[in-house]
Amino acid sequence: MANTGKTVATLLIGAAIGAAVGYVLATDKDTRQETIEKLKGRLGDLKSKLSKKGQDLEEEIYNS
Repeated sequence: MANTGKTVATLLIGAAIGAAVGYVLATDKDTRQETIEKLKGRLGDLKSKLSKKGQDLEEEIYNS
C-alpha cells in the first residue's frame, strides 16, 4: 500500500514539472526569461526551507 502512495506522489510531481516546463516553453522569449528567474528564486527558497527542515529533523533524531 505504501508503494501506491509513492507512485501517486511521483506521478503528481512529474505532472507538475511537465506543466511548468510546458508553460515556460510556450511563452515568448522575454516572458520566458522573467519566468525562469522567478522559478529560480522560488526553487532557491524551497531548497533553503527543505534544508532547514532536514537539519531540524536530524537534530530531533540525534537528541532523542
